[in-house]
Amino acid sequence: MKVISLPGGYMGKILRVNLTDHKLTDETLPEEILRKWLGGRGLGVYLALKEIDPKVDPLSPENKLIILTGPLTGTAAPESGRWCSVTKAPLTGTIHDSQSGGKWGPELKFAGYDAIIIEGASEEPVYLWIHDGKAELRDAKHLWGKDTHTTTDTLIEELGDKNIKVMCIGPAGENLVKFACLINDKGRAAGRGGHGAVMGSKKLKAIAVRGTMKPPIANEDKFREAVRANRDKLMKHSVTGDALPKYGTAVLVNIINKHGILPTKNFQTGVHPTADKYSGETIAEKILVKKVPCWGCIIACGRYTRIPKESPFAGEGDGPEYETVWAFGAQTGTDDLNAITKANFLCNELGLDTISMGHVIGTLMELYEKGKVPEEKLRGLVPYWGNGAAVVELTWRTAYRSGIGDDLAEGAKKLAEKYGAPEVAMVVRGQELPAYDPRGVQGHGLGYATSNRGGCHLRAYMIAPEVLGVPQLVDRFETKGKAELVKTFQDGFAVVDSLVLCKFNTFATWVEDWVGLVAGATGWDVTLDELNKIGERIYNAERVFNILAFGDGRKYDTLPARLLKEPMPEGPAKGYVVKLGEMLDEYYSLRGWKDGRPTRAKLEELGLKDLADRLEEAGLLPG
Repeated sequence: MKVISLPGGYMGKILRVNLTDHKLTDETLPEEILRKWLGGRGLGVYLALKEIDPKVDPLSPENKLIILTGPLTGTAAPESGRWCSVTKAPLTGTIHDSQSGGKWGPELKFAGYDAIIIEGASEEPVYLWIHDGKAELRDAKHLWGKDTHTTTDTLIEELGDKNIKVMCIGPAGENLVKFACLINDKGRAAGRGGHGAVMGSKKLKAIAVRGTMKPPIANEDKFREAVRANRDKLMKHSVTGDALPKYGTAVLVNIINKHGILPTKNFQTGVHPTADKYSGETIAEKILVKKVPCWGCIIACGRYTRIPKESPFAGEGDGPEYETVWAFGAQTGTDDLNAITKANFLCNELGLDTISMGHVIGTLMELYEKGKVPEEKLRGLVPYWGNGAAVVELTWRTAYRSGIGDDLAEGAKKLAEKYGAPEVAMVVRGQELPAYDPRGVQGHGLGYATSNRGGCHLRAYMIAPEVLGVPQLVDRFETKGKAELVKTFQDGFAVVDSLVLCKFNTFATWVEDWVGLVAGATGWDVTLDELNKIGERIYNAERVFNILAFGDGRKYDTLPARLLKEPMPEGPAKGYVVKLGEMLDEYYSLRGWKDGRPTRAKLEELGLKDLADRLEEAGLLPG
């Protein structure tokens, strides 16, 4: 494709890597495509719809893994040290993006590339080495089987530059664990959905990057002014300027538990009486070594922690984050901070999504409690609630698919089905739900149910308005008005994921604040309405991919029966269920969807006539 013109913010090159024939080519994209989809998640779904058969086996060579930055990645824009991966996910079968921080994303940009399209599959393990506009595939047989830390250290030593940044998979990705992740900078993860398994199926062990180029800025004065305004808002806000820097994301533990929505023992209740033992405050007091900010970050929520050598769980590394301490804590009934943190370290080293890993262990514990798991499958391990040692052991077993770990590696849905209790799988579209019980946050429940990538808190973080009062506090038990809020959050988050910026920006800033950043960086006369429309376009395009993949629609826009029918048994949310039926039709109406599917009128309004035509040809366009 011929470039029409190159706006600021972009390096102007996409690297296509065909692993089947080891062919690497540089490509470009027209400016009109970049303006329509931005980058990151948006450009990813555009490319996926163009190049991936929605019905493809996610672990086949025909699936593609698309690694992307955005127009603000690696610039002075606040919290712009991020990148994302887009693929058809093995855990869910959905179109799936996974975001990561650290320093790897900007370094890819500095190396001269906006994105990488990885296709085919190599017969032998390889790694990709990208440096200042050049790329090559190299043998990685000596790295296969190694953990992410060893892989990172080995490549930095081999390539002879301490400033090289490495993204790689661990044994979990090699063993095709359905929720294996991509790890960069040893402790940052593109975590959810199984992107690590896709990379493992292609025999691509790592991508090392090093660059000295900088993304061009079209209007330095305008950009600098927008950067200053956004930074000021972030530094003055109570969440981004105080709570997150002081206690990290785990500051949420006590807050969420106090509201009675900390999912405990596989969402059987929303209260964990001893949760403070692994709260952000306790982490800061007992195991915190230092803060670890991502590239260009002024918040510095990242933690580096150490478990003392006297403990049987001794170790050190990045994390744990809020979702992680919940997953290995309340979800499994565990309050041993050392065990929780050790499981987190292992996930970083082995390449596992901490949310799904801890969640699946909790699923196993409920199955065990119900007498569904034969003792011979456990090899003497006793997965009772609160058994921190079992949590650590099961993390190892899952990465290597050892014994019962082979079943856990398939995810909670298949695990529960195999052992005869599918109702205990707390999933949406096959993806394990995260650290908020929606029975006490109605809008958040609607966000879970309508998430295109499966159970996720980052499609519409309704905890912000329903619990934290950002931008203003709304009644968390009320359903009225929640559909509009969810749609607003979903579309706005699609924009931030495409720029690519950290979602923590959204506590203090919103789409109107990013207009100046985009305009200054690119030189486009972009408007607020245009950015909002881009977000809506992305959300609709993702839904179209899913419809083409498996017929997504109303029957998938739901929640586990436990959350819809079993009232919360105790705590501040006692007696509540998610009243999804009171919100879903209004949500569809606002979206211009019929039974969970975009209409031709809506798609054409968003400039997606080609997608309406594809749905119609497949007999999937609503009448």
